[in-house]
Amino acid sequence: MKTSGQPSRRQFLKKSGVILATSGFAALSNSVAKEEGKKDEEISPPEDLMREHGVLKRILLVYGEAIRRIDSKEDLPPEPLADSAKIIREFVEDYHEKLEEDFLFPRFKKANKLVDLVDVLLQQHQAGRRLTDITMHLATSQALKNADDRRKLADSMRQFIRMYNPHEAREDTVLFPAFRGIVSAHEFDSLGEDFEKKEDELFGEDGFFKVVDRVAEIEKKLRIYELSQFTPKT
Repeated sequence: MKTSGQPSRRQFLKKSGVILATSGFAALSNSVAKEEGKKDEEISPPEDLMREHGVLKRILLVYGEAIRRIDSKEDLPPEPLADSAKIIREFVEDYHEKLEEDFLFPRFKKANKLVDLVDVLLQQHQAGRRLTDITMHLATSQALKNADDRRKLADSMRQFIRMYNPHEAREDTVLFPAFRGIVSAHEFDSLGEDFEKKEDELFGEDGFFKVVDRVAEIEKKLRIYELSQFTPKT
């Protein structure tokens, strides 16, 4: 016989069950929240490629400043320019463009979509590598002292800028937005993970942000880092 005021065994088990169920639900909710947070942190393949285009755009600005200094016969230290060409080679050509050539271009061709565009983009990748070879070869103290070499260096960077401005704009507005429509949802997500793994493998954890930091240091050396300096005074 139970004492008055004390819960029966049945009541105790019922309350315990509620507590356990509530705890279980809370744990499940936390797990789902963490998973949702993880998904929120992940970026899609096109978004990944587009933010890498941001690195390329900033190097194009460095090239533009180098051309300005060559044309106006101002001092141009070779190190920032050599470092910029190295980032183009390692991050843009050997990594970013390789992703496009290995994972995007073949899928567009298989789907028979934007084939003509893909062919031109591939040709421009190859042309860009030839131009980078010239820039890397001439981004030296000795070459910058020679008027003919300075002219060749400026010409290679001009051609690079002229080609890559429309190149990346066409990829951002035509190729990348069309990519989701030619692959399954599972393949789309899987490629995003593959891109991230490749980036970590080549550049370490948070490799993209490390490259961005390298570009920022180059901009600071050339005194073009402060964004406000590009605001027109009108």
